[in-house]
Amino acid sequence: MAGKIDAHIKSLGLNLPAASVPVANYVPFVRSGNLVFVSGQLPLQDGAVKYVGLVGADVTPEDAYEAAKLCGLNLIAQAKAACGGDLDRVTRVVKLTGFVAAGPQFTDQPKVVNGASDLMVQVFGDAGRHCRAAVGAPSLPRGAAVEIEAVFEVS
Repeated sequence: MAGKIDAHIKSLGLNLPAASVPVANYVPFVRSGNLVFVSGQLPLQDGAVKYVGLVGADVTPEDAYEAAKLCGLNLIAQAKAACGGDLDRVTRVVKLTGFVAAGPQFTDQPKVVNGASDLMVQVFGDAGRHCRAAVGAPSLPRGAAVEIEAVFEVS
């Protein structure tokens, strides 16, 4: 049976993907006490990177926002796996760290990472409000435009 958060995600018209498996020598998440550290998630859709290239050159800032939102959905999918399938166990989104592939002239990384931040608040309400960093990078794995990692507090 789906919990309150799963039902809320559906009511928002969003589809939570299956948690992806790592492509290198790491684990998708680590739980330490009541914190879950989720490895960086790319804007994967159906196993492929949906948004590829540098933001401001190959990818519009608006599409990069959507890429960050997709990263956020993948982060939530990993949190769900870490909670044994029960997102109602997420008590707080603690922190997001967003990486935006862009050239040195692009300075709107915070607006891009808002795609994930806005999603967390939309899904978890006040418990979705978090601290964060938004960092520019010259390139990201698999050519992705955005990568985001997260820390969740769980019960």
